[in-house]
Amino acid sequence: MSDAALSQRIEQAEQSRLRARLGAYWALIKSKQTLLLLATGLAGYLSARPAAGTAAAAALMSLALFATISGTTALNMVFDREIDAQMGRTAHRPLPSGMLSAREAALFGGLLVAAGLAPAFWLSRPFGWVIVAGIGLDLGVYTLWLKRRSPWSIVFGGVSGGMPILAGRALGTGAVDGLGLLLALSVLLWIPAHILTFAMKYADDYRRAGVPTWPAVYGFDSTRRFIAASNALRALSLVAAGWWLSICPWSLGLLALSGVVTVGLSVRAARRPSAALNLRLFKFASVHMLGSMLLLTLGALL
Repeated sequence: MSDAALSQRIEQAEQSRLRARLGAYWALIKSKQTLLLLATGLAGYLSARPAAGTAAAAALMSLALFATISGTTALNMVFDREIDAQMGRTAHRPLPSGMLSAREAALFGGLLVAAGLAPAFWLSRPFGWVIVAGIGLDLGVYTLWLKRRSPWSIVFGGVSGGMPILAGRALGTGAVDGLGLLLALSVLLWIPAHILTFAMKYADDYRRAGVPTWPAVYGFDSTRRFIAASNALRALSLVAAGWWLSICPWSLGLLALSGVVTVGLSVRAARRPSAALNLRLFKFASVHMLGSMLLLTLGALL
């Protein structure tokens, strides 16, 4: 092999390793989940119809939310690395697979959180403090305290998931208000359909890892009823938020219709359970979340 060919191979190998490391860091932030929560934050901000709002403020808000959500997710991966190593679904993640060290991931997550909090407090103190509350609930209460102890940890995980939309609303209005809390509640009520469908599908994984999920403690039938009830309450909370915002009638109608479809699907899953229907409910939950945010935002702005 010539020196030129050998150098080319070495260069290709180095580029491959670099791409793999960059991909590992990207995997730490769970991009789909992060972007979905970012969409809720934007919806909360735009729901306020901020008179002094600018494209620059919206961009900086998005940067702050993206960085803090991503950083918190990465830190969660650090704390959960032993659990992830015991579960087939998560064993390939960057930390249990050895692609990144816990120190590297912790530094990455910490820097992202710090990089997000700086512009957050520069924009608005209420905005920054709501984000801090979300980080504390997620890492301190949900991950470190309750996740390994109680199936009710999902409630606190859901509350932290509602912080981006509450923060966006607080930035738009200058304070935490009743509508912001209602919007945060709608995200909290989305969490069961998002997480518990997964907990049923991967029940054996969670059991091996020693994580007390709702299906493991209360049974699958109870879990399906819980999902159906939370979806019904979520549909009502979204319609109530749309009514409170006085969004345009077609947005409110579509919001109500999408809620009816979601409730119908979850009731069907409770009455005639199947793995296929459970997976369909999981996928639809995220679509419904994103669609609801779009309808609330467009309905408020039109």
